[in-house]
Parts: sequence; structure tokens; C-alpha cells
Amino acid sequence: MLSTELEHLRRQGYAIAGRHSAVKLCHWTRKKLEGKGICYKERFYGIECHRCMQMTPVLGRCNLQCQFCWRHMTWQEQGIPGVDDPAAIVDGCIKAQRRLLTGYGGNPRVNRDLLKEANHPNQCAISLTGEPTLYPYLGGLIRSLTERRMHTFLVTNGTFPEVLERLEDLPTQLYISVTAPDPETFERLCSPVGSRGWKEVMRSVEVLSGLGCRTVIRHTLVKGWNMHGVEEYASIDLRGSPMFIEAKGFSLVGESRGRMRGENMPSHHEVRIWAERLAELTGYIVYDEQVESRVVLLVRSDVKDRVKLPLVKSFKN
Repeated sequence: MLSTELEHLRRQGYAIAGRHSAVKLCHWTRKKLEGKGICYKERFYGIECHRCMQMTPVLGRCNLQCQFCWRHMTWQEQGIPGVDDPAAIVDGCIKAQRRLLTGYGGNPRVNRDLLKEANHPNQCAISLTGEPTLYPYLGGLIRSLTERRMHTFLVTNGTFPEVLERLEDLPTQLYISVTAPDPETFERLCSPVGSRGWKEVMRSVEVLSGLGCRTVIRHTLVKGWNMHGVEEYASIDLRGSPMFIEAKGFSLVGESRGRMRGENMPSHHEVRIWAERLAELTGYIVYDEQVESRVVLLVRSDVKDRVKLPLVKSFKN
């Protein structure tokens, strides 16, 4: 990336690790350190959000230009020159995360015990920016994180189903973002660059049903753009049969403010009504919600009693 682009990312709070990876402290990590609440992933799945490392192994690389994306978009889809080793990426990201946390040592509102724990992340969200399936050693990255006794949440746009098919090291939880009920809406909202698009996302949905890890389909709901066609969303979800479905309202933050308006943000009530209709059509159960994040969790009926993550100490040495 150009030095001007890297400087722009640093001003936004990114810490660069190696040649093509980065971390950024999540909004909810900061809030928990100050005792102001927890993220919906902690509420729903039992992670410790103050110990969560939000990272990307593909800084500045994605094949979609979603209109609702809050990230800095100077995307390049081409391969990564000089690919960093997975273990080096993990080490670099943990060091970068610790550098970002140093400034909180002088904040009197921060819980000192939580800050100490935050320096030893046990959860990694491979979701910060870019499309992680573009990183050629994604399985090795997941393995390196697991070897460090870290849970992994992998979020993908689903346009590289063959990567998911050949993953030998699976994440703790795999998300596929399905942000349209039909190919026309997908083209308009997600603006794919290159030949990868709707057909590949549908293939990934089908791959999802056969994976041996916790699985999620996430619907980011943008009012006026993609909240129609609930029946079509239900058909897609039933094809993938994920353990969980997340219906989450779009937030007008970051660089999405140059493309969207406040009126494109559905209220939590609207998200809840939409999710209830999806539950009726799929047979999933409305399990929980977090109003602050405008998100509703649906759970497949056969897994509703085993939603929470195991503790990290359950990892075998």
C-alpha cells in the first residue's frame, strides 16, 4: 500500500503488523475496559471481549466494495506480494495489540485487572478489513492462533468457496455474510470487483452445511436497500443450515458516511420484526438480542442448549 494510505489507516487506529496484516482495538474492547458494557459476541457466545484481538491478514485487499462498509476502501484484489508466515503474523498482531493498549495504562477509569488480561488475548476475530480468504495460508493462520490457545471467529464474504472447502484447520466459528436476497440486490449493494459474486456466495452457503465447526450466516440489514425478500433469505439460510443466524442493523460509521444516510439505519425494533419473520420461515428460534448493537440472534433448534463457547482452559495442552 502507498505510504499515504498507511498513514490514513494509522490515524484511524490501525496498527500495522508485518507487510499486509493489521489490528485495531474494537469499540467494545475499550468500553469493557472502562466498565461500560460488553459486545454482543460476549453476550451471545461467551467470549471475553476485552481479550479479543480484531485483525486482518489482508490489509487493503477485498473483491467487494459494499456500500455499507465502514472500512477504508482502496481495495486491491490481486495477490499479496511477499506473503508473511502465519506464525509471524500472529506474533506481530499480538505485539501490535499490546502497543495499542499501552495508552490505557494512564486512564483512571480502566479496570487494571482487565487491562492486564487484555494483553493476553484468547480470542481472535479475523474480520477487521479486507477478505481473509485472499490470504493463501489461512488454515495455517487459524492453526497458529489455536496453538496459542485462542478461539477464532472467521468472517468471510463467501466469494471464495474453494478456500472453505479445503480448510483443514477450521475456526471456532465461521461467519458467511449474506447481505442480499437475490443477485440483483447483491450487485447493487456489494459492487463486486472481478468475476466473483453471487454464484460463489451461494456455493459457500452450501459448503457451510458440511463444515465441522460452529457456523453463522450474518445478514447486515440496510434500510431501503436489502430488507425485502425475507422469504428468499430464509431459503438461503435453510440451504446453509448454520447453527446461528445474526440479523444486524447497518451502522452509519466510518467511511460508509460518504455513501449512506442515517435513514438507512433500521431501528432495533425493525431488526427484531424482520428477524421474527425469518424465524417463522426457517423454524429457527429467536434466542437473544442486544439493543445497543441492533442485533438479534437466531439459533437452530437442535443447538439452542449449547450456545456458549467452552472456556479457553478446555483446550488440551
